[in-house]
Amino acid sequence: MTAEDLSVPAAELMIVGHYDKGPGYATRRPGGSPSRLLLWTESGAGLVEQGGVSFRVGAGDLAVLGSGVAQHYRVSQGAGRWRFWWVHFQPRAAWAAWLGPHAVGGGCHVVAGVPEAVHERIGLAFLRALQDARWTPDAPPPTGPWAPQAEAGSGGRGGEARVPAVASGGAARELVMGAVEEVLVLATATARPEGRGEEGDERARRALAIIAAEPGAPHSVASLARAVALSPSRFAHLFAEVTGQTPMQAVRGARVRHAASLLEVTDMDVGQVAAASGFVSPFHFSRAFKKEYGLPPRDYRARLRPATG
Repeated sequence: MTAEDLSVPAAELMIVGHYDKGPGYATRRPGGSPSRLLLWTESGAGLVEQGGVSFRVGAGDLAVLGSGVAQHYRVSQGAGRWRFWWVHFQPRAAWAAWLGPHAVGGGCHVVAGVPEAVHERIGLAFLRALQDARWTPDAPPPTGPWAPQAEAGSGGRGGEARVPAVASGGAARELVMGAVEEVLVLATATARPEGRGEEGDERARRALAIIAAEPGAPHSVASLARAVALSPSRFAHLFAEVTGQTPMQAVRGARVRHAASLLEVTDMDVGQVAAASGFVSPFHFSRAFKKEYGLPPRDYRARLRPATG
């Protein structure tokens, strides 16, 4: 599978790659991508255009491009190179609150000027993700070493771009998702957007973290509001303002994604998966799952299992 084959990846694929490109490099997707795209710039600069917005990214900038919107990104004019990590992925529910304060329009988020103190750890997380994407449960887990590779590939010190890796198995995807989550936490926690109030952002983050920690728990608007010390009406308003969805939409999405993970990496039957994910009945679960993934839980598992063997 070549990089050209991955130009418009399937929505369910999670792909990690690293490029070191010179002037003239560009990627254009008139129909956008079915998945989100994360770009972390190590050195040089790139220019991104999507959904009517345009912005430049340089060293220490993290951008997340939304799905389904025409996009065009390239080496910025006047920049000698653009050295960057990229990941195609589907986000977890909790990530909406972290990225929300960094929205710039066009379905894009830019976390600008991430402090240099966390750059090395972010680079190591990407290197780990690249190795984990190729891991299968019947092979020894990746052990590194990561530090020498990170040194050779950071800060414009040369080094070669790495071959993209597709995380096709459920276990590999979860490991890569953990690395991407680490990158997002480090970037958004250390780079504060200007001109935004933080109360709603912080309360929404806490609520999403509670949902993500136990998606199968009996969450309600009232219980989540109590957990963040707000009235239900105030909480619902702030949550929707920050995340773009209602609290119960976030709960339902987290439960469905949790169920998808259980279908991928366990042998639990559909009824057990439904109960463990917080659904009141297998019928309700199957209906919600099909709405999110386009096919029933059993068919989803049947389609993925051959790829995890």
